[in-house]
Amino acid sequence: MQADSIETRTMCDGGNDELTRALARFVADTQWQDLPAAVRSEAKRALVNYFAVALAGSHDPTLDKAVSVYGRFRADDNATIIGRSERTDMLNAAALNAMSANVYDFDDTHIPTIIHPTAPVAAALFALAESHAMSGETLLLAFVLGVEVECRIGSAVSPEHYQRGWHITSTCGVFGAAAAVAKARGLGESEIVWALGNASAQTGGLVETLGTMSKSISVGNAARNGLLSALLAEDGFSGPDAPLEGERGFVRVTALKPAWHALTQALGREWALLSNTYKPYPCGVVLNPVIDACLDLRRDARWSIDDIEQVELTGHPLLRERTDRPGVRTGRESQVSAQHAVAVVLSRGKAGLEEFSDAAVADPSLRALACRLRFVDDASWPVESAQVTIVLRSGERHLHRVHAARGSLAAPLANVELADKLRRLTTYGRSGVDAQPLVDRLWKFEHESDAAAVVRLTRARGSD
Repeated sequence: MQADSIETRTMCDGGNDELTRALARFVADTQWQDLPAAVRSEAKRALVNYFAVALAGSHDPTLDKAVSVYGRFRADDNATIIGRSERTDMLNAAALNAMSANVYDFDDTHIPTIIHPTAPVAAALFALAESHAMSGETLLLAFVLGVEVECRIGSAVSPEHYQRGWHITSTCGVFGAAAAVAKARGLGESEIVWALGNASAQTGGLVETLGTMSKSISVGNAARNGLLSALLAEDGFSGPDAPLEGERGFVRVTALKPAWHALTQALGREWALLSNTYKPYPCGVVLNPVIDACLDLRRDARWSIDDIEQVELTGHPLLRERTDRPGVRTGRESQVSAQHAVAVVLSRGKAGLEEFSDAAVADPSLRALACRLRFVDDASWPVESAQVTIVLRSGERHLHRVHAARGSLAAPLANVELADKLRRLTTYGRSGVDAQPLVDRLWKFEHESDAAAVVRLTRARGSD
């Protein structure tokens, strides 16, 4: 790997030419020994979280419907659908498992971009591994590089990209999946450029779909289309030379003021996975400090819900932009609603999957409290912080500020907490999968001779 020379060649002459090729060269040249120990560890943590959330979502109605429809068009049954007894082909498995991992908004978050990086990349790689033998080390290396590409592209178009309505996990995830699969298949620099070019023709996803089943389509497509892009490139299916930086390439088309340096600056020295976080609650990541604050207020409460006149929510404007959703109708919508999150946590003192379900949304007492929320924007506040102030009918005020939410970079979930999350969500998903062997294998995943052995552990109990 020659990260310094890549950066120098790319940024010289004041131009943006060769950026795609620089990323492709980095993916082709980087080896397992080039990865810092912290990055290797974070890759395994990301996979523990991935299987936790995929097993939780495996029997959600979104997955039931998608499995039924996609099953009509499967080419074979060589691949596992996580947490289910059905089997399908490689491309469908990539799509369905990415959907499952993202359906509850309980997956990981790359803080600088708010991309959920693991679902599109891991789903593509494990689907590939069941038909194309690879070791755990090979898959982990490909995974790290796929996430790196995905998040660097996301950084180049952020924050404007999301603000304009692009669902960044979907639009950038397809590039991560393509790069990861290309690395796992041992493709060279030119073929990786083609893979990224093929991915650029298949990128899509809109923020308007959040809170609906439609969001899962583009997340699934990111994994499926990224996998397909690399397989096409492997067979000589060529693409544009500059799919990212070209005059009508992805970056220019989806962002008016790209941060070009983000694509290659400190390549091989700074790693996206070290800015990745794991959620303690099944909702939009900007709600985590809000929930922490509500839990603390509820724990010491000497007031009742009926005593509350108003709830003031202070935080970065992004909090209001992404979560000001009153009157939600479904559990899926509630995952991105501050009104619901505040109401349900103050009422129940819990914030699990049951609290963001259709049944919780239908509770009339929660709807009444949700109507009393008021946002206070403060751009000086970090995104990972928030303050909840409860104003009682008596005029008394109770407030709690969270400077760094549980699960944030400043207060990350420990390995034992991630393992516990996998066990809890496996139970919630009702697949009958035994979580402990899966946890044990994932912590030692780089020593696996057959990467696919891990995903096979996630087949529903009683499957052949």
